[in-house]
Amino acid sequence: MKPERVPQIQTMLASERLIQLQQVAKVYSAADGRPVRAVDSVTADIARGEFIAILGPSGCGKSTLMMMLAGLLRPSEGTIRFKDVVVTGPQEDFGIVFQDAVLFPWRTVIENVELPGEINGLARSERRRRAQDMIDLVGLSGFENKYPNELSGGMQQRVAIARALSLDPSLLLMDEPFGALDAMTREQMNLELQRISLQSGATVVFVTHSIAEAAFLADRVFVMSGRPSTVREIIPIEIPRPRSIDLMASDHFGTYVARLRHLLDVRGDAS
Repeated sequence: MKPERVPQIQTMLASERLIQLQQVAKVYSAADGRPVRAVDSVTADIARGEFIAILGPSGCGKSTLMMMLAGLLRPSEGTIRFKDVVVTGPQEDFGIVFQDAVLFPWRTVIENVELPGEINGLARSERRRRAQDMIDLVGLSGFENKYPNELSGGMQQRVAIARALSLDPSLLLMDEPFGALDAMTREQMNLELQRISLQSGATVVFVTHSIAEAAFLADRVFVMSGRPSTVREIIPIEIPRPRSIDLMASDHFGTYVARLRHLLDVRGDAS
């Protein structure tokens, strides 16, 4: 079955919509003063509970778009609304995970996960309870008192995910969080992230340059064009979740990978 083509702009009921992007663009100044459009005119809606993958080659503006969604960069043009309110800066209701886990080496696992609650003034008993719940959720029970240098790369990213979820955010933003991991660990982390996202119920926006990863994880894939980057097309992945790794060998999954590869003009195997 060939995935159905869909228009870039998709509408949904306001009650379902968590995020709305309207003509969002980001313009930088080059060293010679010329304006450079890194992201150009992105319009899309994201529903509550959706898992969205933003797919594109390195340097195409994926991370810039995510940073604007996170409120860490202001759009040069257009607006981003979260729960119908314009995003003007970082929100308490956002959790963010980067490629580097960015853990404090002098803090244990549970102390790292507690950090957002500490910053937000939660009572120690409450932030410890939340941290323990998230540690259990990401499968690190028993490692609470370990330090980051005692953990593998995949385990460190689990700590980063637990920390991002510790305040029960509505939106989890992830910028190529598994890009530095080996192929076997990355595959396992994809399975774990799928489980965590289904259990937590958070809306997830996941930036990746891996075609297979995007197709495996996402409800919909936003395919980015080259610069000036925009959303070339939105592809729904109409495969029920949870999905098993064995799915990747199926013809059905292969049609999605082929469609995404065609849109990116990629030659050779998907990463």
